[in-house]
Amino acid sequence: MNRSRTQSYWSTHHDAPFLLFRQLPALSFFFLLLAATTGFAQQPSRADQLNDEQIIEFYQRAQGSGLTEMQIEQAAMSQGYTLTDIAKMRQRMAKIRQQSNRTGQFSVDTLINRSQQGTLSQRPYALGDSLNLLRRDTIRRPYIFGASLFQGTNLTFEPNLRIATPRNYVVGPDDELVVEIYGNSTESFRLRVTPEGSVRMLNLAPIFVSGLTIEQAEQRIVGRLRQAYQGLNRPGSGTYASVTLGNIRSIRVTMVGEVVVPGTYTLSSLSTAFNALYLSGGPNPETGSFRDIQVIRNNRVIRTIDLYDYLLRADKKDDIRLLDQDVIRVNDYGVRVEMVGQVKRPAIYEVKPGETLKNVLNFAGGFTDRAYTFSITLRRNTPRELRISTITQDQIATFIPQSGDKYTTGEILNRYENRIQVSGAVMRPGDYALGNEITTVRSLISRAEGLRKDAFLNRAILYRERENTDLEAIPFDVGRLMRNETEDIPLLRQDSVHIYSVRDLREPYYVSIEGAVNRPDTIPFVTNLTVTDLIALSGGFQEGATPTRIEVARRIREDTTKVTGAETVQVFQFAIDRELNLQPADARFILKPFDVVYVRTSPRYALQQNVSVYGEVMHPGNYAIESRSERISDMLRRVGGLKSGAFLPGARFSRRGNVIATDLGAILDDPGVPGNLLLEVGDSILIPKRPETVSIQGAVLNPSTISYIEGLSFKDYVTQAGGFTDNARQKRAYVVYANGLKDRTKRFLFFRKYPKIEPGSRVIVPFEPLNDQRPLTPGERIGLISVLGTMTITLTTVIINLVRLF
Repeated sequence: MNRSRTQSYWSTHHDAPFLLFRQLPALSFFFLLLAATTGFAQQPSRADQLNDEQIIEFYQRAQGSGLTEMQIEQAAMSQGYTLTDIAKMRQRMAKIRQQSNRTGQFSVDTLINRSQQGTLSQRPYALGDSLNLLRRDTIRRPYIFGASLFQGTNLTFEPNLRIATPRNYVVGPDDELVVEIYGNSTESFRLRVTPEGSVRMLNLAPIFVSGLTIEQAEQRIVGRLRQAYQGLNRPGSGTYASVTLGNIRSIRVTMVGEVVVPGTYTLSSLSTAFNALYLSGGPNPETGSFRDIQVIRNNRVIRTIDLYDYLLRADKKDDIRLLDQDVIRVNDYGVRVEMVGQVKRPAIYEVKPGETLKNVLNFAGGFTDRAYTFSITLRRNTPRELRISTITQDQIATFIPQSGDKYTTGEILNRYENRIQVSGAVMRPGDYALGNEITTVRSLISRAEGLRKDAFLNRAILYRERENTDLEAIPFDVGRLMRNETEDIPLLRQDSVHIYSVRDLREPYYVSIEGAVNRPDTIPFVTNLTVTDLIALSGGFQEGATPTRIEVARRIREDTTKVTGAETVQVFQFAIDRELNLQPADARFILKPFDVVYVRTSPRYALQQNVSVYGEVMHPGNYAIESRSERISDMLRRVGGLKSGAFLPGARFSRRGNVIATDLGAILDDPGVPGNLLLEVGDSILIPKRPETVSIQGAVLNPSTISYIEGLSFKDYVTQAGGFTDNARQKRAYVVYANGLKDRTKRFLFFRKYPKIEPGSRVIVPFEPLNDQRPLTPGERIGLISVLGTMTITLTTVIINLVRLF
């Protein structure tokens, strides 16, 4: 529900009792639904105890019972539900609708309409439906200024019932007055104004207060109380009394004219004209006026409300307090015009007599920053067709709008009326204004604070826009122009002057340094830079640098076709000490662009390169390679010998993570063997303890690791692993020794010689290949040879016999 209103069904439908009688079962169902679903009939706060699902179900079933919103709210009022309860229910429904529309999920309206299919056309026009229609219309049609004031779910205009009693509040029947007596005597009375307009207390005569302000009523009541309390509210009496407003009465206000939902509404006596307008949905955006709303009291117009005062200036002077039986009439709109384009609030606005287009422009918030303000385009209706007019700036203040006018404000063009540009080698490049002091190229360069020192004076270019917007290039000699040796060039709008820099016309200059310096780098070329300067910029020499062998490689810039010999660069050599002092003959050597300086490293200088030796040696650890000719045998002597538990046949030599099979025992016995390799950085040597196991892997029945037993042969160890499998390739079996060396099974005629087993060995028995092409056995080979021999002898005999016959 979108409004907190209670519309009196009895005042607008004289046959309501009969209708309610016919719908008694539906009403019974409605109130049973309230009690069963929510259970809040006897609790002080009812709407707050409902969740969203309960509210949707409640509204669906209530609407499905055939009752209109008016009947539902009237019935709820008769059962003791307050305006606050109904208002909260409406706000909750509005919030649910808003959330469902934003997320695109199954909406409340869809749920409700499903239960009302086939009966929607018979239902009376309800407030919720009207607002939904208005929202849909505003999406398709231009926005009517002011309509959103009465469509917002976060704006209720509910009267504040917790404020102090207004001193000009007029007391009427059903108001409750609270009389407090304090001081020497204390007493409290709550007096309800009777329909006759009087109140009674104690044994005093009735006091007529209807039609009096709260201040006048207080004076009259205190005056009557002085009959019981002498000197009441007088200085020195010690007894005082105050009169305030307790519960307030309800008033009935009638909304007529072009409102969304006309009718009679029951409001609180503190309600104002805006409260009533909001409860009725406000002026009908299609036909109602937002600037001619009349408040009628006793058949006399007491106030005409212009909502634009409130919308544009927050002026609530017309929001007067209503009295019982007041009538609010919303008249038809008079003149409406539409503002579109580059204004801050494009919308349809209502215009009063005497207001001009300037007033309408103020309603729209004025022009935007990009608006074309020189003229406004008008589309006006005539008795036969449309007409286009142009309104200039001078006419805006006096132009009188007519109903149906549409004013369009365009956007300024993305071009300049007096811009000229200068770029390149000037002190202040940028955009400048053509005119007065800047009319020629020379004056433009002068305004840009002149040429830079790197300006290329022999040639510059002026770009000019031709009539067909194509660009035209006009070259000129900027040096002669600035020296007044040639005629100055007049400038036109959109001209652009570009001054070249000498750096724009050449390859970027740089010099480089490589080799034994701390920060080898390439840096921009600097005039008069020497070799020592460049070495200092690169952080100086490294520790292993050879300052006496500095080379500079220089490009040959001349035409190479005229250069004799095969040289492609020129090379210069220098000797520099570590204090960066050149020899006197070389002190004046200056680097040129693209020179490359090379700093060599000492031939005998090298960083420490380590080899790791660990295991069963006397002094394991990292050892530096002493010379380029140091070998494995030399390193084994440097470690101080082997420990007693060292197993030299199992020693392993590794390089770059790979094990290189080497017999270190043979190397120690004879350093001249081929396996005595030169050492490299990162090499490692492991001398293990004597291993005590042998591993059997591959095509055996039980691959395992068993203890080494002296004297056992290859086949004995295979037997320990269960023997060969059916698909074992026995003749391909081999042994991997602890030092990485390998030995395979050898065969001589029909005999096999298996390798020797040592501690730490791994016996590997390969599997037969998975394909069907297995090798022939010896018996199969003998049979195949016999068959081939027989066939050969038979074929030979046949050929001989044939030869004899012929």
